Amino acid sequence: MTAALLGIFGLSLLLAMILGRTHARIWLGLSAVASLSGLYTALRTLITAETWIWRGGFALGGETPFLRLDGISALFLVLVSLVGGLGAVYAHEYWSGHHHPRSAPGGRCWWSALVLSMGLVLTCANGLHFLFAWEAFALSAYFLITLDHDRKEARKAGWLYLAASHAGTMALFAFFSALAARTGTWELGPVHAQTGLAPLFWLALFGFGVKAGMFPLHIWLPSAHAGAPSHVSAIMSAVAIKMGVYGIVRFSGWLPMPAGSGWVLLGIGCLSALLGIAFALAQNDIKRLLAYCSVENVGIILIGLGLSVLAVQHGQPIWGKAALAGTFLHVINHGLFKSLLFFGAGSVLHATGTRDMSRLGGLWKVMPWTATLFAVGAMAVSGLPPLNGFVGEWAIYQGLMRAVAQKGPAAGVLPAVIVLAGAGALALAAFAKAVGIVFLGAPRNKPAAQAVECGWFMRAPMVLLAMIMIAIGLLPGLFFRPVMGTVAVWAPQWAMTDPLLATRTLGGTHTLLICALLAGGFLIMRKAQSSGTRTGPTWDCGYATPTAHMQYTGGSFAGIARGWFAWLLRPEIMIRRVRGHFPGKALVLERVPETILEKAVMPGAAAVSFVADGARKMQHGRLHLYILYVFLGVTALGFMVLLGGM
Repeated sequence: MTAALLGIFGLSLLLAMILGRTHARIWLGLSAVASLSGLYTALRTLITAETWIWRGGFALGGETPFLRLDGISALFLVLVSLVGGLGAVYAHEYWSGHHHPRSAPGGRCWWSALVLSMGLVLTCANGLHFLFAWEAFALSAYFLITLDHDRKEARKAGWLYLAASHAGTMALFAFFSALAARTGTWELGPVHAQTGLAPLFWLALFGFGVKAGMFPLHIWLPSAHAGAPSHVSAIMSAVAIKMGVYGIVRFSGWLPMPAGSGWVLLGIGCLSALLGIAFALAQNDIKRLLAYCSVENVGIILIGLGLSVLAVQHGQPIWGKAALAGTFLHVINHGLFKSLLFFGAGSVLHATGTRDMSRLGGLWKVMPWTATLFAVGAMAVSGLPPLNGFVGEWAIYQGLMRAVAQKGPAAGVLPAVIVLAGAGALALAAFAKAVGIVFLGAPRNKPAAQAVECGWFMRAPMVLLAMIMIAIGLLPGLFFRPVMGTVAVWAPQWAMTDPLLATRTLGGTHTLLICALLAGGFLIMRKAQSSGTRTGPTWDCGYATPTAHMQYTGGSFAGIARGWFAWLLRPEIMIRRVRGHFPGKALVLERVPETILEKAVMPGAAAVSFVADGARKMQHGRLHLYILYVFLGVTALGFMVLLGGM
């Protein structure tokens, strides 16, 4: 059954790649078939807790194909199938052949290639074939990021992504080669008994960490997610970076873990969560804000995973299982609300032509569906009850607090509790800013005032995602049950442990909260109607002729937090002051640079380029000088040998 369903998944996507360039409707139908078959297969595997294994009877690149689908790969396949299918529906309107006749046909083909290659990454259990699938995944994502290749921003983002991706791939090539050399096979599986393999985890952490976008390896992520079309941004943030998370999760469960690895994961997670959301709060580009928020959520996932590694090393299954269950659920939750948010941002961009929040405003009146659904996603990403974002983080908090309460060696995780709480507060501020500046107030320009709501091909995927998010918040026990099977695959010794999460109480509390909110909203509206309350403009502090420019801006909203993190954000401000008796326009422009990229990576690359240019001057074609170089080199080696002997 599993083999047949996965065959339908793969065959549908192959046909979609072939036919997608010329037949948009057939491509959409094939994408839907692939999505449904992959989703059913993944959910069936999670519910039954079965492991499917297939070995081919032929060689590919000198190795026999070996596929595996278990609880861990099935969890990530849920996201690949769901977002892959909904993104195809969304793209049918957002990036249609009518509006983008040059790039839409290729975009459909590369979309199917991306979904197929990510499915192969999740099922390949041979290191060599895993690398083939990983490279196909990287190239497909590159062509999607640069889909709008007429824009210089998209081309630069694509090259940066490709360079960073291949830096990670080099580390993964070294990792899989060393693993195969020491185990004698390219086939992948648990190797806990071979403790000498533990140092290889650091190679895997770097290689997969680049793709996951963990801080400070995230340098490619903001520009790629902001510059790509919004449906591509959604799958990149919700699913593609999860392939990096999948690699870290998978090999932290299969490899013997080096001493201190749990603390390193916890530390990287705290750094990513806090600094990622700090950068997000400082952004005025709505898609760049969402991109940095992905760094924060990868940090939350790594905090939970690091705590779980510590639990294994200290023999603490109860709080370890609670943290790991929350981690896996947050993987799903982030995929849901981040794709919803990018779809919402794409709807705004589609209607107004800008991502700059300071040029928007007042969109709730003209785009009520998009505004409401974006607000639901903003509540979820901020970790507010009664939505799904709260449920996963709540389980991670349970694990952290129990570890602290035991007062053992793992009690040092207390700072992680503080960081997680601080990141949650900053996330709430960042998305209060995004919703308030974009959707509330008055329009700041003509396109915002004339915006129209998106059609149902774009709206339906957002509605479905919001419904799933609400369902997870109201019925957490229903969704934690299959996640526990995934936990048992990662740590089989915890299979019979009860993490004591009290999900029924949580679900009941959330249901009561929603009922109270709905009742309160109904009473307020009824009271307003019965009292004859009139609607009018917001109080304007006594100004006779208020304008939209008097509203709060994104910069003013984030001013305090930007001051806290000025040592890292390094904001650049340009001010044109009022001068003379008849002054012209005053101007304040502020830009937050990509600090790690612009202040560290690019200067380092410039230094390497300078040295390389100097070395190139030595290649002048004069044979007698080449002989001199050889003579000097041999002489230097002779002195080294002589000194070594002495």
